[in-house]
Amino acid sequence: MHITKGMNENKEILNRLEDLIFINSIIATELIRITENTVGMFHGEEFLNSSACKPEHNLLNQKIIQILKKYQIDKESFNALEKHVLKHLQ
Repeated sequence: MHITKGMNENKEILNRLEDLIFINSIIATELIRITENTVGMFHGEEFLNSSACKPEHNLLNQKIIQILKKYQIDKESFNALEKHVLKHLQ
């Protein structure tokens, strides 16, 4: 009985970690977009497009998706975030 309780607690901790990874992935990708939008407003789209930032941001977004995929968060949630993030990379 004691072992089962420990296993349930471990599963609960893993579930919480998965949720935190997912939530942090959303926050990270959206902050990148907010940064790009702010730069675009202050300096113009030409400045943003000619800087090294946009390709670097794309790589960061792809890395975030890879991390999320690595931990196989809920497939439906993963697919929704991946679709949303990759749409911004086009």
